[in-house]
Amino acid sequence: MSSNDDWPSLRKSPVRTSALRPAVVLPNCFHGGASFAAIGVDLRRPARRAGVVAADVLDAWFDPAPRVVAALRDELPWLLRAAPPAGAQGLIAAIAAARGLPEAALLVGGGSSALIFLALPRWLPRGGRLLVLDPSYGEYAHVAEVVCGAHVARLALRPEEQFRVDLAALARRVRRGVDLVVIVRPNNPTGSVIPRGELEEFLRELPRRVVAWIDEAYVDYLGDSESLEAFAVGRPNVVVCKSLSKGLALSGARAAYLAAAPERLAPLRALVPPWAVSLPAQFAAIRALGERAWYRARWRETPKLRSLLREELSTRLRASASSLRAAAEVRDALPNALLVALPADGVADAELIERCARHNVFVRELRSMGVAIGTRWVRVSVVPQAQHVTLASAIARALQES
Repeated sequence: MSSNDDWPSLRKSPVRTSALRPAVVLPNCFHGGASFAAIGVDLRRPARRAGVVAADVLDAWFDPAPRVVAALRDELPWLLRAAPPAGAQGLIAAIAAARGLPEAALLVGGGSSALIFLALPRWLPRGGRLLVLDPSYGEYAHVAEVVCGAHVARLALRPEEQFRVDLAALARRVRRGVDLVVIVRPNNPTGSVIPRGELEEFLRELPRRVVAWIDEAYVDYLGDSESLEAFAVGRPNVVVCKSLSKGLALSGARAAYLAAAPERLAPLRALVPPWAVSLPAQFAAIRALGERAWYRARWRETPKLRSLLREELSTRLRASASSLRAAAEVRDALPNALLVALPADGVADAELIERCARHNVFVRELRSMGVAIGTRWVRVSVVPQAQHVTLASAIARALQES
């Protein structure tokens, strides 16, 4: 779609280049994870990960809190053998206590995607209309079009405007008629953050028939006061989706929750299968929620690590620009990611990703997250400092090859 003013039909199939996808292509939204082609999707030799730089996914660069890991290790045989509490009641209580929310305003699931697939088909009718930022997390457009049979409109975030979200333009699009609007905050992949006060005012003015879904997968990195969970609980048409995976270094465990008015969540409860969150995930998340100070320190450290990676990457990319008219540009994005704008006369995203993958370095394209972003951007996740030179060198080398 080239215009913000048109409602598209079902979007074209996403790019199928081998470097952009894991070893086995599934008929769903692309999420990165191509690094498992090097590690092995059969998981028989996990030690291979030591030679892989997985900067194409936004997993935490740090491990779970030491006391979480120790508790898992101590109880692992039982955690693997026993069936969990069917309704994850202890996890719900732990979230409510940690976040100051009523238990009736919470609904847990096995990761954010499980909750998206659960809720959106109930709130987005077939033939209905979803409004998303562009580029943004691709799961929402996929579920709307493929699962719900709905239409997707996009509000373009422009690189020349630092991907700023224009709330006035967003409000105008809503008034033209939508059923559900998704705002990822901070936005993935651009890192755009709508100031909390301005967003709350926008949500107060939202027509009651329109559901606002606020994705807060990475909001922990912004600080404790930035979540809209408590605000959502008091509004009939605002839902916050909160990952327990990303900020707590539990992506492999899969746990997340919705925070919303109890009356909005009540119809969904009968649709949640028993044991939706595994026992290891419940156990780990409950303990991680009690280690807030340890995780806060990691969140505060993340922008510093991003700055070090940006410096390393910028230095090596400038050095690699001798054969090009301009160097690749490195931009801050999410608190735990950078964006790289590739030179117009150099290699495009798919070829760069393919070249990096030959050296077991994996970075992420943006095309699966937007229809207008083009082929000259890649996202690079913050990784441990020991991997910075390997990551930056691989990207610089891939540019020089062109």
